Amino acid sequence: MRLLIDTHFVIYLADDRLEQSSRTHRDIILHETSNVFVSVASLWEVAIKTRIGKLALGNPIGDWPEILENASVKILPVVQSHVLHHIGPEPETKDPFDRLLLGVCAAEGMKLLTVDRDLINHPLAWRS
Repeated sequence: MRLLIDTHFVIYLADDRLEQSSRTHRDIILHETSNVFVSVASLWEVAIKTRIGKLALGNPIGDWPEILENASVKILPVVQSHVLHHIGPEPETKDPFDRLLLGVCAAEGMKLLTVDRDLINHPLAWRS
């Protein structure tokens, strides 16, 4: 299964706090048959929030690419198809990062692993 993890899970994984997520989510992220991806948009969102003081990290964000690589998570660049792909139905969220993550899923044939209440019921969201 090809999964894009939302920023919430990226923070937990890269900051060594994955145990704070549910067992179901941990198991799907760590399962050997899961192909787990992170959008560089999530790293961008975290970088912005740390710079403006809205988020404190346990591990410096500069270390995250190596941490994610060691966890067998692939980082995807943002490309034109991610931005322009149809994500319908329109999600409840107005957050541009959330909408971009849905665009990545739509363009790349992935499901979004999320706990965001505005995204959890979207057809592109992963369901157990």
